[in-house]
Amino acid sequence: MNLQAQIKKDLSAAIKEKNENKKDTLRVILGEFGRLYKKELSDDEVVNILKKLIKSEKEVLEQKGEAADSAFIEIIKHYLPKMATEEEIKAWIQQNIDFSQFKNKMQAMGLIMKHFGATADGNSVKEILRTI
Repeated sequence: MNLQAQIKKDLSAAIKEKNENKKDTLRVILGEFGRLYKKELSDDEVVNILKKLIKSEKEVLEQKGEAADSAFIEIIKHYLPKMATEEEIKAWIQQNIDFSQFKNKMQAMGLIMKHFGATADGNSVKEILRTI
């Protein structure tokens, strides 16, 4: 079952359980899906939408001067893939990247992000490359 179908299924369950926070959050997510031209989204597209929702919620909370986490964010994080650790990223870089092929280390970022996809944060990868 892909991520989009899982979210739809979880919405039905949240409605039956009368879980208002989860129901409202999942409806926001599905509303974002509905704004796109495609009916079926890949898991990568769904993850990108979820990350954008989290980012915008954090910005709103920051402007209000409130805590950086909310129930909305926690529910969305449940659907994001497990992020790769710094050690996993470093180990993969050491095994698979030959920096002699690049003019500078940052040019390897594309290969690294292609391998890790949504499981690695670009800013984290950038910091790791700076320390190597």
